[in-house]
Amino acid sequence: MANEHLGRTLRRLRRLAALTQEELAERSVVSVDVIRQLEQGRKHSARLPTLHALANGLGVELTTLLGDPPAVSSTGENDGPRFVAVRRAIMPALWGPEPEPPGPDFSLDRLREQIADGWTQYHAAEFETVMKSLPELISDAHTATASGDDADRRAGFAALGKVLQLAGHVAVRMGKTDLALTSLERAVDAAGQSSDPLLLPMIVNSMAWTYQRQGRLEDALGIALRAADDMTNAVHTGTADGLKVWGALTMSAATSAARSGDYERAAAMMETAEKEAVRVSKLSESGDNRMVSVFSPSSVRIERVRLAVQYGHPEEALKLAKGMRLSKDTPPSWRTWLLLDVARAHTDVGDAGGAVNTLESLRRVAPTWMQHHTLAVAIVRDLWALPNHPPGLRPLAEFLGVGE
Repeated sequence: MANEHLGRTLRRLRRLAALTQEELAERSVVSVDVIRQLEQGRKHSARLPTLHALANGLGVELTTLLGDPPAVSSTGENDGPRFVAVRRAIMPALWGPEPEPPGPDFSLDRLREQIADGWTQYHAAEFETVMKSLPELISDAHTATASGDDADRRAGFAALGKVLQLAGHVAVRMGKTDLALTSLERAVDAAGQSSDPLLLPMIVNSMAWTYQRQGRLEDALGIALRAADDMTNAVHTGTADGLKVWGALTMSAATSAARSGDYERAAAMMETAEKEAVRVSKLSESGDNRMVSVFSPSSVRIERVRLAVQYGHPEEALKLAKGMRLSKDTPPSWRTWLLLDVARAHTDVGDAGGAVNTLESLRRVAPTWMQHHTLAVAIVRDLWALPNHPPGLRPLAEFLGVGE
């Protein structure tokens, strides 16, 4: 994998983890000489097994080491005017005006529908579209919290919490985790003034994910487990919506455990979650599915595949993925990640043909996403370095600009 930024990223992540080169070498079982060469720019490439080992030693996702795929198109800017508008919406200027009460044309139902649409767009990776709509949605939600009717005001705070949660997710995708936490903390405040008992644990799950992105694995694990236990104690898992939120928190906790080196504990959590997910379809639903956490047998299995391949169990990942039938509510972004993880697993077990076949499927499903994804490029580079290229590899390499 050729990556001029790899050494710089490796050094930054190692320092954030407070590790010496020798300590990272011991954790990852990668020679300290390889780490030195990468950080000093004397070595610009590494095979996927080495990168997997380094990422695990650092406690981060492989894509964090490689460089996350761009959250906006190549013409977008992380701190361009559109994102500045999102910042201002999340953090209004000091001494700004208080929100005005909603007028006669204001519709809370329409606002809820627009926020739900925003989540649908987010899961489809349409980040630019979401960014464009966020400032107005946040402003409208603030307006709803100024309603004179107590029930409408509480519903307005629920809408505000949900749209600030969405803003937090977008900020994470833009690499702005501190801004994400600010947005999520304000979402927590809004949830406390709402009448939705599921909103707070949903936002906690988003905070746990953000902590993971910052390498704060113990913090992420702790808040996810506490929120999941609170839901069980409050008997919130008796409805489909409540069980989905509990399941998302449990999967989040499992991810943190795996990244902390306790894969067995993570696998046990995931098995429990998958058994519980079967109950979702048997329980009553009260809300808009687009506004509730993603949790189903399909989503749990996708996450189990991801953890298995990320933490050195490619054979188990392929076994888990074999014959999977995805439910209709599985977001497109989850489907694409599954294909990429299966391609990684095939590569790790030396099945180049299986990796190519899976990548061809990924290209049909999400060509633009794949073209900009650093991990997809890394897999194809590894395959291209093989002495014998499997059939179908050349078109993929040309599509991704590998081997030029």
